[in-house]
Amino acid sequence: MSDFETVAATENPAARPGPTGEPGDARRGGTAARSLAGDAWRDLRRNPIFWISLALVVVVAAMAAVPALFTGSDPNDCVLSRQHAGPSGAAIFGYDFQGCDVYARAVYGARASLLVGALSALLTGVIAVVVGMLAGYFGGWVDSALSRVIDIVLGIPLLLAAIVLLKRVSSDSPGLRLAAVILVLAVLGWTTAARVVRSSVITAKGQDYVAAARMLGAGHGRIMWRHILPNALAPVLVVLTIALGSFIAAEATLSFLGIGLKAPTISWGIDIDAGRTHMRESATPLVVPSAFLALTVLAFIMLGDAIRDAFDPKLR
Repeated sequence: MSDFETVAATENPAARPGPTGEPGDARRGGTAARSLAGDAWRDLRRNPIFWISLALVVVVAAMAAVPALFTGSDPNDCVLSRQHAGPSGAAIFGYDFQGCDVYARAVYGARASLLVGALSALLTGVIAVVVGMLAGYFGGWVDSALSRVIDIVLGIPLLLAAIVLLKRVSSDSPGLRLAAVILVLAVLGWTTAARVVRSSVITAKGQDYVAAARMLGAGHGRIMWRHILPNALAPVLVVLTIALGSFIAAEATLSFLGIGLKAPTISWGIDIDAGRTHMRESATPLVVPSAFLALTVLAFIMLGDAIRDAFDPKLR
């Protein structure tokens, strides 16, 4: 053992040479190599807001997937003789104007709202990744043209444009209206995520691993989707998590105005509109779906904020 190896082994036992004279594995006795994801997870584990928001998101997702776990009542079992009846063992929040169980409708309403939010966010992510990747990677006139498209769409008010577009959907078919709401929200809401992807791609394409892949003969497609995209995906996932909550709120707003989802679809926005009409007789049909909506939107926004703060090196 040389003098250098002796000093290194004394100060750091993990640096002692192995059987072949190579330094020992730092993970067996020293400090493991740090990464951005590891540091982010370390911060998230100590963040109570992350765990609270994650728990709320899991509960809402379970409610949307298996509503029977949360209520045994049929949301479409409406009897006029129970109109505005108070809370009881059969209905913990009482009944609405039509004699429907308020709690059961709030539980089953999570499915439509979460489905619209999730599919809108997914479609938004696809559009944003394609546009942002092309603009950031090729630059030049491609970047200029796509950036102008982003600026134009970004300047259109989402709710106002959604009202105008959904007014053109004349069919009352639940499936068609659900698809129309998802498509409109995605087409109008992808711009912020596209800008995030573009900036991440511009940063990533100047890294050494991209230059090495290009020198090895990799084409543009392989470089973009195999090398740049995995390293630029984390910021856009944070943006889409926050956008998912915004899409749920937008769907409820459109359904409340009567141009989004319509009966017989069960939606928080539809129930809020119905509860508003009869608020003087009973406030519960208005308060309960409003509380479910507010907690769900808040949970997704808080979750996105917590993840964004954990992945932002400037906040460390």
